[in-house]
Parts: sequence; C-alpha cells; structure tokens
Amino acid sequence: MAGKALETYLNDHLAGARLGVDLAGQIRDQAEGDLKTTMAHLTAEIEEDREKLTEVMDRVGASQNQVKQATAWVTEKASRLKLSELGGLLGGDDDYGLFMSLETLVLGVNGKLRLWIALKQQAAEHEGLDPVELEALAERARKQIDVLDRERLAAAARALAAD
Repeated sequence: MAGKALETYLNDHLAGARLGVDLAGQIRDQAEGDLKTTMAHLTAEIEEDREKLTEVMDRVGASQNQVKQATAWVTEKASRLKLSELGGLLGGDDDYGLFMSLETLVLGVNGKLRLWIALKQQAAEHEGLDPVELEALAERARKQIDVLDRERLAAAARALAAD
C-alpha cells in the first residue's frame, strides 16, 4: 500500500499526464506536414506513458483520486480555449500559439522525466517500482524532450522574429 505522500505525488502526475496527452493531441490536430507526423508519434507515446503511470500506481497500491482527475479534465478544457484564443489575442498569430503550446508540453514532459527519476530513486523502498523500467521511461522522456525542444525552437524562431 502506497503512503499518502506517494499516492498524492502519483495522482498529481496522473492529472498532469492527462493534460499532456490532451495538449499533445491538440498540437497534432492543428499541425501540418512533418510536425503533424511528429506529434502523432509523441501523442501516442505520451498516452502510453500515462498508462504506464496507472500501472505503477496499481502495483504500489495507490488509488486514483477522481477529484484530481476531474479537475484535470476541466483544466484541459479551459487550456484548450485559452490556447485557441491565444492566436486571436495576438492578432491571429498562430505561430505564437504553437510556440507556447510546445513550450508548455516541454515543461510537462520534463516534469514526467523528474517523476520517473524520483520513483527510480525510491525503487528499493516501494515494492512494485522497477528501476529498469523506470530508467527506460526516463530515457524515453529525455528523447521526447529533445524532439519537442527542436520543434519549440523552430516555432520560437517564427513567433518571435522581428516584423
């Protein structure tokens, strides 16, 4: 059975994972060309990572907090509206909206990387935490950050260019 702190930590990350999957999907749905392909792949991976997190929660005996999950759902709906309006607020600047969406997703995936690292560190303390699995998940998060950061910087170049 997971302790209160571990259960809270895992639930916080599960809520964040839901937001990450939804944001990646939003970017994918609005993208074209190579970015659309890249985001389709990353969205699938981020969803797989969310599912892995629920498996880890089950293995350590952490229950899912339905209130946090509902809050994440509401937050995702609000962020969808905010990100879609961002371009309009900036005079139709879709490049800036994409840049901020990618930046937000990079921050979220970085948080996921920190989750896997922290759990790996605690693997000896909690039955159900596999350090080999957690290292593989951390490595995948690092690769996701690299891909997202390349896209983020390309979007930044377009969004922040001098007129």
